[in-house]
Amino acid sequence: MPENRYRVLFVASHPVQYAAPLFRQMARHRQLDIQVAYCSLQGAEAGTDPEFGVEVKWDVPLLDGYRWMKVPNWSLRPGLARFFGLVNPGLWKLIGSGRFDAVVIYTGYMYLTFWIALVAAKFYGVALLFGTDAHGLDPRDGKRWKRALKQLVWPTLFALADVVIVPSSRSLAMMRDLGIAEGRRLTLTPYVVDNGWWTEQAQKVDRRAVRAAWGVPEEAPVVLYCGKLQPWKRPFDLLYAFARADVPGAHLVYAGDGPLRSEAESLASSLGVGERVRFIGFANQSQLPAVYRASDLLVLPSEYEAFGVVVNEAMLCGCAAIVSDRVGAGYDLVEADHTGYIFPCANVDSLTEILHRVLPDREKLAEMGKAARSRMETWSPRENIEALISAVRTSTTGRRRECSPEAADLQPRLRA
Repeated sequence: MPENRYRVLFVASHPVQYAAPLFRQMARHRQLDIQVAYCSLQGAEAGTDPEFGVEVKWDVPLLDGYRWMKVPNWSLRPGLARFFGLVNPGLWKLIGSGRFDAVVIYTGYMYLTFWIALVAAKFYGVALLFGTDAHGLDPRDGKRWKRALKQLVWPTLFALADVVIVPSSRSLAMMRDLGIAEGRRLTLTPYVVDNGWWTEQAQKVDRRAVRAAWGVPEEAPVVLYCGKLQPWKRPFDLLYAFARADVPGAHLVYAGDGPLRSEAESLASSLGVGERVRFIGFANQSQLPAVYRASDLLVLPSEYEAFGVVVNEAMLCGCAAIVSDRVGAGYDLVEADHTGYIFPCANVDSLTEILHRVLPDREKLAEMGKAARSRMETWSPRENIEALISAVRTSTTGRRRECSPEAADLQPRLRA
């Protein structure tokens, strides 16, 4: 094997539509020899998503173009919602016999499988990389004891990694606050999607035809909510703000499903905006470029959003973004009055003011959409892979031969 090539095992809970294109690009990279170990095939196989409330099987290829294997799950109650839902002891033998330079764990520590992989890597002396996409200690359910426990445990937990990898600048700041020094032990590997695919698909969209299918006028300003209709995503905040902004001719589109859908439909009617609000239901991956391209502003009002990859997708399709200050993507991708806006979570008045000011300004919407696309040029798979290679190199220093000077010089181009 060439001197500068790293053999890396990725341990993933299940195939994810965002990760698969990244694995394909890694598989083609001259400095990487990767294998992905899936602990479940949920997502690649049809199944009911309890949060969407519908059967979901992603309609884009998730398992093509890279080496992968399914590690048998011995759980008595398989699933992604519980600690013992993933029990994959086969990882021990795989890590021990695979001659890997590094193991990257993407499952999260709330599965038994994470600990199997961690202990195996430590036992066999394989470099270990893992992290979190969280950018704060507050849990989604608001239970204070969890925050206190994280503050106590996380510094010790993440000290077990040879390199901690995080997907956003806010996650990076949180790790520094926890005492994990930046530099050799901490690397920002940007949370990305397949920029090329999204850009290409967006260019094929007939914006007029999509709007006609929605029953929305061609020149109307369109606000988009894209995600599960769950309480923690606060979809009603947007509905209230849209109604209060009262911009003539403006329309609001909800792309997604979930337990709050019927209540949201009733609320739209009671607020007097039912005729200008569309609920189009769950949109699969191949349908989303058209949804974004036919919209002018994405709004993500969540009270908890580790990153919010819908922001990446929307911006690549020329749609600016308004996000709450609890959305991780906001701190890396949203520049006020340029690519979008950030408002205080749950502050409906603030969101109302932004919508009232921006929606009538067609020229401003177009400028921000163009700026959003430009911003994504330096937040792409290229930056993610370069950062990962740098992290792997750091983690393996002293464990194996040095790699080439080119690898040492790789630095992620994270800022425009």
